[in-house]
Parts: sequence; structure tokens; C-alpha cells
Amino acid sequence: MLPRPLARAVDAVLEGTVVLSFSRVGHAVRSRLESWQPLDTLDGSGRRVLVTGANSGLGYATTRALLRSGAEVVLVVRSEAKGRDTRARLAADLGRDVTASTQVEVADLAELDTVRALAARLLADERRIDTVIHNAGAMFDAKQQTVDGLERTYQVHVVAPFLLTSLLLPRLADEAPTRVITVTSGGMYAEKLVTRRVDSPGGYKPTVAYARAKRAQVSLTCEWARRFGERGIDFHVVHPGWALTPGVESSLPGFRKLTGPILRDVDEGADTIVWLALAEVEASGRLWHDRRPRGEHKVPWTRPESDEATRLWQRVCDDAGTAPAIDPVRS
Repeated sequence: MLPRPLARAVDAVLEGTVVLSFSRVGHAVRSRLESWQPLDTLDGSGRRVLVTGANSGLGYATTRALLRSGAEVVLVVRSEAKGRDTRARLAADLGRDVTASTQVEVADLAELDTVRALAARLLADERRIDTVIHNAGAMFDAKQQTVDGLERTYQVHVVAPFLLTSLLLPRLADEAPTRVITVTSGGMYAEKLVTRRVDSPGGYKPTVAYARAKRAQVSLTCEWARRFGERGIDFHVVHPGWALTPGVESSLPGFRKLTGPILRDVDEGADTIVWLALAEVEASGRLWHDRRPRGEHKVPWTRPESDEATRLWQRVCDDAGTAPAIDPVRS
């Protein structure tokens, strides 16, 4: 292990390169530089974690690692069939029955009523929720309006997770310390937060719409922490690096071909997500990458106007039909 100042200097150089930082090289170098604690030595016993999009990619890798740690996992998927298939694959991978340690819940983030119904079921359940991981997402080829009248990329990545967090907020506060972890993307570094275009009202480009939604996730995490962090809920947002997921395979074939040799596998991509769920960490309201808080901007022109996060918060509240609130602390 290198002396801490030297390790920090190497890390900074990696971060500045972007490509090396986001690739499997960044994960490999940093994990050795700082002698990361292996995930399989973290104890998740007694913890109950909700993971959206648990059936594939980073969500599946996160779920598998959490189950290995001894945690219970609520798998949020879009159909009962996906839930059954996911349980079967987990059982095969882990070499044991996972029925008792998993709970399958069905919700489609493109339909807000299913998110409200999910929250109602979770709140009716007396079992605690230690951590919520907002992982589900996708890049859509064409612009489409959901049944709720919202642009689909914006709703799936921004409005639906915001609604679920809002509805679970009183429970998370009652059971604090608790955590909310959102999975963003390095693509967000290319976009400036502008609330009026967060749902791509003009021409639609899949990568741009995705990056705008992911930028909004980062800004909202800061707002969640600022508004409710003192109630014992930590809010984190994670950039997993460039990982070879089914979404990259299907939506970004050119990127996949160009970067294939250096893409992280899903376990490397999920590492910091799992670590945040299980380890003792601070710095609520920050963007994380490779187990360390990172800057939210790579270039100065993506910095938002001073009141843009407040405008975004109000717009998402309106679109989600909710005003997040927690009862005052009783003296």
C-alpha cells in the first residue's frame, strides 16, 4: 500500500484522465492503492435493502453481493416472471435457496400508480427498510410519453424514484439511520442542469435525454441531503464507471465496440453501490465513484444557475404529485 499522499496523487491523475478513471483500470488501480476492504468481508446481516431493477446488470450484481453479505433484499422488477427468473439465477449463483432472504415486488417506473402501490405495500409491511437503491433505468431509442403524461426517460430516472423516496420518507426517518442510494452515469458530466429542458421538450436524442436525467439525479441527491439529512437519512449518488451491462450492449453498440477491452464487469461497476449500502460512510449528499466522493463537474460550463436545483425540486414535486415531508421531531 502506497503512502496516503502518494495514493491520493495517483487517484487524482486517474480522475483527470476520465477514460482510465471510468474504465476497469481505475477500479483495479484504486482497489490496490488503498487496499479496499473486500465486499465479501462486509456483514449485511440484519439489514433489509430495496433494489430497483434487480433483475439485470448492476442491479443484479448489487443484489447478489448483498445476499452474499447476509442482507435481505427486496427485488423490485417489472413482472412476476422477471422476479421468478431472478430468484432462480440468484439461487444458482449463490448455491442456495434465496426464497427466505428475498422478496419480489412488481412495479413499472413508467407507471406512477404502480410506484404508489409499491410504496403502500412496503409501508403496510412491519419489516424495516435500511437502504433504498434506485438502480433501475434504461436508454430509450425514441421519445415517448408515459401514461402519466411525462417524457419516459425523465419519469423513469427522475420522477418515479423521487416519488418512491417521498412516500417512504417518514418510514426511513423513523427507522434511521437509513440510506438512499441512486445510481447515475458518467454521461451526466456532459450536461448542465436546466430544469426547463430536463425532459427534452424539443428534439430528442437518447444519449442527451439520458444524460440530462442523470444530471438531475445528482442535483436532487444534494437537495434531499440538504432538506432531510438531519433526520438520520443519508443520501448518496454513485457513478459506477463504464460497466458492460445489458443496457450498454443494446443501446450503445458503438461505445461497446470502441471501449470493450476496458469496460468494467458488472461486479466492478456495482462495487461502490454495495460498499455504500454496507460500510460505515459519511459525506451525505455527495457523488461517489470508486469509494470516494468526487466532483460533480468536469468542466465549468456545466455548473447550474444558483437557484436551478430549487426549480428542479419544485418541478419534480409537481410532476410526481407529492411534497416530501417528515413529521417534526417530538420533544
